[in-house]
Amino acid sequence: MDNATYDVVVIGAGPVGENVADRVVRGGLTAAIVERELVGGECSYWACMPTKALLRSATALRAARRLPGAREAVTGDLDATAVLRRRDAFAANWSDDGQVSWLDSTGIALYRGQGRISSDRVVEVTGEDGVSTSLTARHAVVVATGTSALVPDVAGLREVAPWTSREAAAASAVPGRLAVIGGGVVAAEMATAFASLGSVVTVLARDGVLPQAEPFVGERVTQSLRAAGVSVRLGAEAASVTRDGDGTVHITLTDGERVDADELLVAIGRTPNTQDIGLERIGLKPGAWLTVDDTLRVVDGDGAVIGDGWLYAAGDVNRRSLLTHQGKYQARAVGDVIVARARGEAVEDGRWGRHVATADERAVPQVVFTDPEVASVGLTAAAAEAAGLRIRVVDYDLAAVAGAALHADGYQGHARMVVDEDRQVIVGCTLVGPDVAELLHAATIAVVGEVPLDRLWHAVPAYPTVSEVWLRLLEAYGR
Repeated sequence: MDNATYDVVVIGAGPVGENVADRVVRGGLTAAIVERELVGGECSYWACMPTKALLRSATALRAARRLPGAREAVTGDLDATAVLRRRDAFAANWSDDGQVSWLDSTGIALYRGQGRISSDRVVEVTGEDGVSTSLTARHAVVVATGTSALVPDVAGLREVAPWTSREAAAASAVPGRLAVIGGGVVAAEMATAFASLGSVVTVLARDGVLPQAEPFVGERVTQSLRAAGVSVRLGAEAASVTRDGDGTVHITLTDGERVDADELLVAIGRTPNTQDIGLERIGLKPGAWLTVDDTLRVVDGDGAVIGDGWLYAAGDVNRRSLLTHQGKYQARAVGDVIVARARGEAVEDGRWGRHVATADERAVPQVVFTDPEVASVGLTAAAAEAAGLRIRVVDYDLAAVAGAALHADGYQGHARMVVDEDRQVIVGCTLVGPDVAELLHAATIAVVGEVPLDRLWHAVPAYPTVSEVWLRLLEAYGR
């Protein structure tokens, strides 16, 4: 067995692991990264980039059709083959050569294979050829292995080889009929994408569409999906699944109804990729989410850090926020705190300190690229109340903003801000409507910066832009 020693060893070369290693190297330490699949991870090949490429062309077409003059210039329907080809390009045709080249340029060592913790600070890497290499970390091991799609225990479901988010993102053809189990972000986005590409889509949304968002969000997205020809079955739940010899999938619902499809996408959640990384050797449960302290060190069931604090977990695997941008945010904190501790420097672990991921608690931004788009940050009204805050909810019709009327004929949208009345700051904001994604960062700054409403009154939005909704929200509040 070969042996090598680095300051930091990272298991998982997705965006999170890459960013941890990059911050470590920038801080003057050495780093090795272990990857069993493609360098670049889920986001690059089976999630963020390819799925948004699937969605974008249809979004642009809808935007053109909502404007006189542009509408008349549009002929024909969406070219599904061209969309899939563009998607392939954004997934780098599932080649990680470019990502590997970047690792080489930064001086980060890459080890391909399955990484398993064998003892304190030691990771054993088993390559596809069966050859093992033992990597010893002087300072830290970071688990950044992400998650995989959760497939529920529904009779016959696994046997029919359903699509998960991976197969949907990498589909080489558009199925004539697509059934979707789930109503969350992946389910809503992929229903939007494949309906635009020509599939007849049925969504089985037991808990509703986008149930974690403000209620008006799910209502508007459901209405839009139905207007696009999608059959949205609220409250529907699969009891069993079979597939015929001709490939047809039959989903029997708990009420006895049957739904037939050519492909079935399961999109009900995620499960951590910790089943085979050696957790049992350090007293942790394989397959479990990893719990971390404020500086993202892994802790046991009693809240005590593992060993002397050499083990960290960043990204989806710690379940704080299953979003790529939040994982990268955590990665920056992890990389910097490892460097600080290695150098004996002060650790800034207070609220909003450099070495903690405070935004994970109440300031997470997210965009759902459905039609209409959904952009949110911070707490919903229900979550704010559950947190014990004394709040006031302010709603405004986005269509009443001059910039929205210019943006598209028949623009429909809605904005909500949730105000902490005791501190007079915004703790949550949700927008739904065409292209609201580009409004989100202003809301994120307001929430993270805890900007008082009195000061926000002086942040004058340019006219005529959709951002004028900020002025209207403040006016509706009574400023």
